[in-house]
Amino acid sequence: MRPVARAFLLAATVAAAAATAFAAPAGAAAGQRPPATHSVDIVDFRFVPERLDVRPGDTVVWRNRDLVAHTASADDGSWDTGIIGAHESVALVVDEGFTAAYACLFHPMMKARLERADAR
Repeated sequence: MRPVARAFLLAATVAAAAATAFAAPAGAAAGQRPPATHSVDIVDFRFVPERLDVRPGDTVVWRNRDLVAHTASADDGSWDTGIIGAHESVALVVDEGFTAAYACLFHPMMKARLERADAR
């Protein structure tokens, strides 16, 4: 294959991948925002931010910046990140039936909330 043809093929492949990556998710209606990714840092035995507005389909990533393990566990037990080791992260996708209040199972004084953004 000639170098020019190879460069064109590579550019076309990159363009197609970019178009796919930025396309609206399947099932997304016009005017709806695509799912978002939110970050919660665990630092100094706190969830930061302590309150986060989310919608079903959004992803929440908990990043443990402490030197000890933590969890993010729904108060009613409906969801749980499992153990998040020091300097590790865990991501969960918010579903229709999620519950808002959560805490760390190891450190129950660590409390936070996921608020449903479209419920207000």
